[in-house]
Amino acid sequence: MKKLLNTLYITKQESYLHKERETIVIKNGKDKLGQFPAINIANILCFGQISVSPFLMGYCGEQNIGLAFYTQYGKFLARVQGKQAGNVLLRRVQYRWADDEEKSVSIARLMVAAKISNGRSVLMREMRNHGKSTALDSAVAKLEVSLRRVQHAQSLGELMGIEGDAAATYFGVFNELLRGSGFAFGGRVRRPPTDPINALLSYVYTLITHECSSALQGVGLDPYVGFLHQDRPGRQSLALGLLEEFRAPWADRFVLTLINRKQLKIKDFTTEASGAVRLKDDARKTLLIAWQERKQVEIMHPYLEEQVPIGLLPHCQAMLLARHIRGDTEYYPPYLVK
Repeated sequence: MKKLLNTLYITKQESYLHKERETIVIKNGKDKLGQFPAINIANILCFGQISVSPFLMGYCGEQNIGLAFYTQYGKFLARVQGKQAGNVLLRRVQYRWADDEEKSVSIARLMVAAKISNGRSVLMREMRNHGKSTALDSAVAKLEVSLRRVQHAQSLGELMGIEGDAAATYFGVFNELLRGSGFAFGGRVRRPPTDPINALLSYVYTLITHECSSALQGVGLDPYVGFLHQDRPGRQSLALGLLEEFRAPWADRFVLTLINRKQLKIKDFTTEASGAVRLKDDARKTLLIAWQERKQVEIMHPYLEEQVPIGLLPHCQAMLLARHIRGDTEYYPPYLVK
């Protein structure tokens, strides 16, 4: 199994990264903030006004170290990519499948089913731990109906409609999962997020999307050509499809943990003139530290039946998807929690 390497999150504005022998050096003005052996780094994520030397960019491309740039608040801007890894024949099959709706639906159906099932599991876990709720019980029943509908969906349009209905059901009771924290959630709002919960969800979804993109590239698949989401310039459609499996069990539960354990509070957010709600710098660091710790927690993978760090889940699923596309397995086993 692949070893879980570290991710560097660069959030201090006007920092500068460069290569010094086989290490990555981070400076801010004349101050050295850190120096890390490159062999231990899998990804470098730069948020805001961060500069990277051309030599380090080239080195990251050669060594398959993911290097991506985001706005200070987590909106994706660009990524540096070296030579494409993997067998070109695998990508050619991927492109043919993406153009074949029957093939696309066969994979997309599993991704959507996993998303709905995992969301249902999160709600059921809440009821087991904190008692039944009429609203949660009703939502679980509706999600069960959505799961049955997914099994018979014959087109991507039908699948997206079912997924949208299920998401509305799931987020319609998300406020029930917040326990005495002072936070409130009125529904999913993306661009821009207008409350702290939406700001956290969007930020964490961005982090996982990057992990999915890197994992797909690592096994030789193109993260921009998907089966569930349509192609669009700049959209990492396959990475977003893979993300669907991790939203509820990984991202949403992580956000709920931060809030319910009071690791983040209302005062950790600020509202801009546009109405967008953002995390303050210190709170963002708190989140990223907790995120790195969470990625190192080991769980039993339900299909591989071995202990893997949570941070390697995107790699596991990318590997399983590549095996299916190559014809090594009859079907793609999505990530499902119990």
